[in-house]
Amino acid sequence: MTDTTHSDSDLTEGPTNSHDDSLGTRDGENDAERVIVLDIVGLQPHHIDDERTPTLRSLFPSENVADLRPQFPAVTIPAQTTLASGQRPRTHGDVSNGEYDRERDVAELWERDRDDRTRIWEAASDDAGLTTGVLCFQHLIGTSADIAVTPSPIEDEDNNILEMNCWTNPDDFYDELQEEYNHFPLHSYWGPGASAESTEWILSAATEAIERADPDLLWIYIPHLDYVGQSDGPGSEAFNDELAVVDDLVDEFVSGLTGTDRWEQTVVNLVSEYGFHDVETPIFPNRALREAGLLETDANDDVDLSRSDAFAMVDHQIAHVYVEDEAIDQARAVIDDLSGVDVILDESGKVEYGVDHPDSGEFVLVAEKNAWFQYYWWDNPEEAPPYAGDMDIHKKPGFDPCELFFGDEGLVSLDPTKVSGSHGRVDESAYGCYGLGGPAAPTLELDETADALDVTPTITDMLGITESVSIPFERSSLLE
Repeated sequence: MTDTTHSDSDLTEGPTNSHDDSLGTRDGENDAERVIVLDIVGLQPHHIDDERTPTLRSLFPSENVADLRPQFPAVTIPAQTTLASGQRPRTHGDVSNGEYDRERDVAELWERDRDDRTRIWEAASDDAGLTTGVLCFQHLIGTSADIAVTPSPIEDEDNNILEMNCWTNPDDFYDELQEEYNHFPLHSYWGPGASAESTEWILSAATEAIERADPDLLWIYIPHLDYVGQSDGPGSEAFNDELAVVDDLVDEFVSGLTGTDRWEQTVVNLVSEYGFHDVETPIFPNRALREAGLLETDANDDVDLSRSDAFAMVDHQIAHVYVEDEAIDQARAVIDDLSGVDVILDESGKVEYGVDHPDSGEFVLVAEKNAWFQYYWWDNPEEAPPYAGDMDIHKKPGFDPCELFFGDEGLVSLDPTKVSGSHGRVDESAYGCYGLGGPAAPTLELDETADALDVTPTITDMLGITESVSIPFERSSLLE
């Protein structure tokens, strides 16, 4: 197994920012008055050209765009928290899209609460007195950002959706958005019906957020390329076509932005959390653990975590393997034999990769570039638990990209060979991008790849609030 992921030793540490207790102050006289962040997941620098993405090329000239190296793992929640906090997963605690509660023996994915995470919009609002906004990030419920939107459908105890809804700050903001644009189109945000409709709704909501609150900092998550990146892969014609679609949507948003009062004092930041790998090989660690007698199932064919000595919570190209102490050696022998695994991280490996946190598994698996992990523990689809063929992102003890495809029997497919793209491992072929544009944009003069840890300190530098915010960054601004 060859290690191609950048470890902490590859990174040069920047100084930790200092703090003061003043509010509403800025560090310099020439700071930007407003920063807009377009978080276009899946976008890479080579996608920005005059033919496919003319709006992005016009807004972000090539000299102001750089490769952006994610911190490991390059999956949504860890990547987002790192970008917005300037901290590694070992520090902020998001090591996966899921969380395994060892005391309750419950694996939970896509929880929606903020918990105790502090991101740039909370720090800029609470510490520096700026007006902030954020749309459709994870962990937004309870945020102190002045204006915020995140999907939060009303569900019954079985996770069946009773009513479409969003959590917003202020409370009445969703009422206004619903009246103008109808309910947030959750069916197009994820699942077999994923489409540009959700991205269009988000950008419309961003326009309304600017009209209502005119935030000094507004971070907008643009998910569109995430769907086709997984279903068809980054090398597909479909992905190429959708680049033009997302460019058109950004064009409409930016055209409205140019007419606002503070456009001449605005810096637009382009951020992409990760790029995609073309994949063709699904890996099934839970099948192997079950065959070895380490993973148990119940009468409903569901995994029984309380009786299992080991199980894998999979997440795209990584998997956290949780193991009882007495089964460590046996579990290691099982995963050593898995085809498609590039790296197995034990305690020292987790330190090297920056995921040495109590929430990590006893082992963390990294797939080869053309492979990804599926949560299935069964070989015969008839032995699958009832939720396997449904859209049930919370019950499944692992991320399931098969939800992007309609199934022959249930709503979603049980055929993992349909998945053509994935992410999670960190190598140069799947770096994201970082760019600066807009009338107040400084020049981004980089001799090397930027790091995800650089993004938030660079934003606080542009806003002139680095000395005011209380987040202990792990690197410094790209503009220093």
